[in-house]
Amino acid sequence: MKTYTQLTHEQRYQIYSLLKAGHNQTEIAYNIRIHKSTISRELRRNRGLKGYRPKQAHELALSRRNKAKLLIDASTWTWIETLIRFDLSPEQVSDWLQDNFSLHISHEWIYQYILTDKRAGGDLHRHLRCQKKRRKRYGSYDRRGKIRNRVSIDQRPAIVDTRQRLGDWEVDTIIGKGHRQAIVSLTERKSRLALLRKVERKTAQAVANAVIELLKPLPGQTHTITADNGQEFADHERIARNLRTDVYFAHPYSSWERGTNENMNGLIRQYFPKKRNFVTITQQEIEFAMERLNNRPRKCLGFKTPNEVFFKYSPVVALSS
Repeated sequence: MKTYTQLTHEQRYQIYSLLKAGHNQTEIAYNIRIHKSTISRELRRNRGLKGYRPKQAHELALSRRNKAKLLIDASTWTWIETLIRFDLSPEQVSDWLQDNFSLHISHEWIYQYILTDKRAGGDLHRHLRCQKKRRKRYGSYDRRGKIRNRVSIDQRPAIVDTRQRLGDWEVDTIIGKGHRQAIVSLTERKSRLALLRKVERKTAQAVANAVIELLKPLPGQTHTITADNGQEFADHERIARNLRTDVYFAHPYSSWERGTNENMNGLIRQYFPKKRNFVTITQQEIEFAMERLNNRPRKCLGFKTPNEVFFKYSPVVALSS
């Protein structure tokens, strides 16, 4: 790691969730793409009497920063509000303003502005990705039925880990309220491009059809697909035949092995939260979410968008409008 950078509010919630799930510091660092020494420092310096709590940790970190308050004029805050409403994170807004207008505004000040707006009854906070703590059940062993002829991620080509080429995908399903209907989520590892398709039932046949329909228009850009061990991926051999690709399976309860897709699912939940009845989701909403996600500048891409990296063209969202 070249330099130490301050953790964001969102990253602290990710650390908390992964700790609760039983992951060690090395696995947490890999999952959120930071050095393990940062995790060690965070847990050592910002732990309270009741253990690590993301809100308390963030307040402790902020209290150590004795920087002079930055005065920002009203017109600049108007710009910031506009960018937040385009669903950019405070960190992305901060870097975008610096790159395009040489405005040096800390993303932490932007977070504080949003929280102040929330206390005043505003709705800016609704555009943040992390709306509440994420809880997920994990088990000590896999209770689901075994998938026939599954190929372990241990046999996946080493080049996939390097993210040097386009065409290596991770796949998962996202469930709505009452487990009625689902969204098939595909994420390309290098570009972070997101492809979404709603399915009426989370069956192996329906999920396979959705994956094939999403990737069929991208011949030559589908080298591998990595899935978890859910029975909805039992039709993986048909996927492999139709797309002329290889399908691999992560180890049970090892979400960090599909960290790109896991992170993307968290971003998708901003548009389709768990309380949402997926029956009511329209195709227009699916396309809107994909447009927002794929035209959003990402720090891991040098603040380029997934569309810029995958398709080599500029975002269609006019952020300066």
